[in-house]
Amino acid sequence: MANDKDFEPFSFWKGAQDELRKKDGTTLDATLAIETIRGQLGDALNARNLSFLFGSGCSSLRVGGEEVGIPTMGPMAASFLGTVGADDNAPHVSATERETLKQWLGLDIGAERFANNLERLMEALYGARFVFDQTQEPNPKTVAVVVDRVIDKVTKHVLDSCTTGAFAQGDDSVLALYQTFYQKLQFRDRSLPRPWVFTTNYDLFNERAMDRRGIPYCNGFSGVIERRFNPAMFRYSLAEQLDISSRKWSAVDSFIYLGKLHGSVNWIEDGETLFPIRELADVPTSPEGRLLIYPTPAKQSASFVSPYADLFREFQTQVVRDQSVLVTCGYSFGDQHINNIIFQALTIPNFRLIIFAAEDSGGVIKQLRELGDPRIWHIGSDSMLSMRSAHYFDAFVETFMPELPGTRIESAVEKVLHDLLAKETGGSGGD
Repeated sequence: MANDKDFEPFSFWKGAQDELRKKDGTTLDATLAIETIRGQLGDALNARNLSFLFGSGCSSLRVGGEEVGIPTMGPMAASFLGTVGADDNAPHVSATERETLKQWLGLDIGAERFANNLERLMEALYGARFVFDQTQEPNPKTVAVVVDRVIDKVTKHVLDSCTTGAFAQGDDSVLALYQTFYQKLQFRDRSLPRPWVFTTNYDLFNERAMDRRGIPYCNGFSGVIERRFNPAMFRYSLAEQLDISSRKWSAVDSFIYLGKLHGSVNWIEDGETLFPIRELADVPTSPEGRLLIYPTPAKQSASFVSPYADLFREFQTQVVRDQSVLVTCGYSFGDQHINNIIFQALTIPNFRLIIFAAEDSGGVIKQLRELGDPRIWHIGSDSMLSMRSAHYFDAFVETFMPELPGTRIESAVEKVLHDLLAKETGGSGGD
């Protein structure tokens, strides 16, 4: 287990107020600072309306210097652009395709501006596609074919990165973090509305974690054999019957709502029916009918059609509720269509935004910090100086999320069962 000092230096800001700095100007030691954050975060997680927004950083985890989860945009772009395909049929962009893009579009995909950002590359490719698709001249038509092929290669690389890797070969390190998160979350007071988890990730870590923990959840799909997307499901909850004679019901403690804002690797469009979006039990082998919002300039307009319009409506409805708290982790605020909803929520006086992000973050996160709004909390380490990042998903789950007594009891029960079963299996030969 990591030492508390591994997170140093890290910070906890409420607007312009440094919560880890004492009145004499000195900073709390690491252990006391972690206890301070855990205590205040625990209070925030008991807000009436609680939501989480998980970005790509939550599905990434490096163990011993190796990625065992899904790489974030920077490494994903580097692995794609850093390899030259042997020919045009290879999964990476070939030398011929690179030369065509450079000669006709002045587009050097090896340039620094694309090095860590596939979305920026896709913006350039989509712009070129729009121009060249309008011409009937033979040479531009040939270029249009190359542009389309490179776009297909980028999207396939993104999808492959989300479905292959150590996590798909039996490494459960990332899945264990998600299981711990839901284990800690399920003991929320039953008198409060059930929490929501929104994510921009395509992977199945959330679903598999809840399945393994036996936690019931609603992701908008109904049915058993054929699960189809029906947004009316978000209006329902799961209850247990307390007294048959008096018809008394109580909401199940651990029920969770899950909203996958950019789609999922196991969603497909199947048939022209009232509910055409299907959820499969596992990742389909064919790319046909896949429903994902890829990192392209069209993703904002893509969020206006079903099922995404329904999911974004739920996100907006949830964060603007009275006494609402939104916790973001692994999200860099790079999606303007999501940011706009968060900005709207900030116009509500009792809304709180808790951001887990690098202390030296730029862009929108820096702008939010500079507002000096005490409703905006920012927790994170300096990305260059800390041995372990306080804003990473593993730190958020294992270190800063409060561990309730019920969680400790459940862990103890699991240990007893594991030890007893192990002993029983070991001694079965003597019966």
